[in-house]
Amino acid sequence: MQSRRLAAIMFTDIVGYTALTQSDESLALDVLDRHNRLLRPFFPKYHGREVKTIGDSFLVEFDSALDACMCAIQIQNFLHDYNLSSKDEWKIKLRIGIHLGDVIHRNNDVFGDAVNIASRIQPLANPEGVCISEQVYDQIQNKISYPLRQLEKTELKNVKALINVYTIVLPWEARPINEQPNLKLNPRRVAVLPFSSLSPESQDEYFADGMTEEVISTISKIQGLEVISRTSVMQYKKAPKTIKEVSKDLEVGTVLEGSVRKVGNKLRVSAQMIDAERDRHLWAESYDRELQDVFVIQSDIAMKVAEALQARFRKNMNAAESTDNIETYTIYLKAMQRFHESTESSLREAIALFEKATSSDKKFVRAHTGLAHAWGRMARGGYEDFMVAARKAEIEAKKALQLARDSAEAHAALANAYVFVDNYQESISEAEKAIEINPNLSEAHISLGINRCTLGMAEDGIAELEKGYKLDPLSFDAASYLAYAYMASGKTSEALDVLWKLKDVNPHNASIYAMLADCYMEREEFSEAQKMLDNCIRISPEEPRGKLGQALLYAYTGKIKEAERVLNDILDSETEAVRLWGQFFIQAALGNFDDAFKALMRMAETHAWPFQIKLMPELKELRKDPRFLDFCKKVGLPAN
Repeated sequence: MQSRRLAAIMFTDIVGYTALTQSDESLALDVLDRHNRLLRPFFPKYHGREVKTIGDSFLVEFDSALDACMCAIQIQNFLHDYNLSSKDEWKIKLRIGIHLGDVIHRNNDVFGDAVNIASRIQPLANPEGVCISEQVYDQIQNKISYPLRQLEKTELKNVKALINVYTIVLPWEARPINEQPNLKLNPRRVAVLPFSSLSPESQDEYFADGMTEEVISTISKIQGLEVISRTSVMQYKKAPKTIKEVSKDLEVGTVLEGSVRKVGNKLRVSAQMIDAERDRHLWAESYDRELQDVFVIQSDIAMKVAEALQARFRKNMNAAESTDNIETYTIYLKAMQRFHESTESSLREAIALFEKATSSDKKFVRAHTGLAHAWGRMARGGYEDFMVAARKAEIEAKKALQLARDSAEAHAALANAYVFVDNYQESISEAEKAIEINPNLSEAHISLGINRCTLGMAEDGIAELEKGYKLDPLSFDAASYLAYAYMASGKTSEALDVLWKLKDVNPHNASIYAMLADCYMEREEFSEAQKMLDNCIRISPEEPRGKLGQALLYAYTGKIKEAERVLNDILDSETEAVRLWGQFFIQAALGNFDDAFKALMRMAETHAWPFQIKLMPELKELRKDPRFLDFCKKVGLPAN
């Protein structure tokens, strides 16, 4: 008696088991017994039927592709944790393959192409990995909480049809070697790694950091190049990687690295440019100069980069924005170092140093733009009266533009200042001017994207945020703005991909887990959201995003009293912005629109409301309330 039906077929295989049987048969039998004992309880949990074992492999049938994948994921998660804690001599690591297709049932066994294809897909998985066919992918995309990535085109042995194969990217997995092996790196996409400080005085480290930033700034103005922003490359200062790893992380074809040694007024700078794809040097140069020759060195490095990449370079392109006074310049570099630390105390020190630089040279454009950005961060961080700090940011950006109308950095600084005070059209205009002059300014693309999303132009806004993210792929700000824009537009898979990459760079940042929880809540995957919130709260129990996320999860799952309890905790916060965000979102989720609008109207006055408010699906009902039009009028948003 035989029958035919559609089924999901899973094949498992123990990595390295054949070699183990040849070297230690007794241990191999013990491992196999342990393997069978550990795996069998998982199959019935997901409605799976163990068809048979074939040596060290299981053949399991499932009614649905989703059940098969969830079972595979849970097995790999369990074994990964088990291996980390186990003292067993031999760790069990599996490869798992899954395919969906017709199978023939005969005498409690299954036959057919579906079985054959699943067995051919399984060897393509990484150790501790899961590979699936395109047929499975079509059934589970947007239904699981892990990214899915396509492997290169692979011909499966004894399978005539071309089958596209995907991997389920589990948390501990790096990008698989067999994924995109022939990725063509663009040589005109450039990363400048942090210059090493070889100075005998540790306090001179700021000069190496400054050299990194100045070279990035100069090279970014070369026509036809894409240059990675400082935020992303500085990640490698404390956690260095090989050129090959950097090129994959940032998807760059050219890497520049170097060192700086400053002794008194003497300066030695070494730089080398590397073709990342071929791992070969394009050029190397050393400069022994006086300190005041630092601008000549920067210009010469940029010129050599342009020549090597056959790009157009205009000499002295930074001259109109810089200073001839080397003492003023070193003050500016110290200010930039403190600015990038971004604590309240470091920002106040940076402001004092920027002001000292502008006082010494009133025409020093980049010191004025630095001052504008520092006041902007003071406003956003709540370290100073919001409107006072935002106004100072605007004044300094305008001073910079009065001195240099063609300064992209000054236009970008003014665009950023206008974002703070809800001046959308002016901010868009300034950001567009900055991008026209220098397309490599990530912050200008981000300002433009934020404004367009704010005005309800989701597609255009996301396009600009993607450009900003591409230029600064390891930046927390660039990634989080893009992820929230994706979420608001229903592109939760794209948001998860961005956030998981960000988590890999910052595994101990509680906010990232809170954002991941937000994304899973958008997908109504509440158990995954709770796991992310548990991680967030474990890292930082007082993280406001974590508390807000937990309250929202309670609200979405009908736990009203628990949501109200967390809200009361949030309302005890000393920070008004935290209290307002908690009250607005939680009361909106609970359907208490009176309290939600009370908070929102105050948020309008403080200029601290979500930029994607016109797009967020969870606020759809709230936007139908006539009071939302009152809010729009108050902040200058169009009604539709």
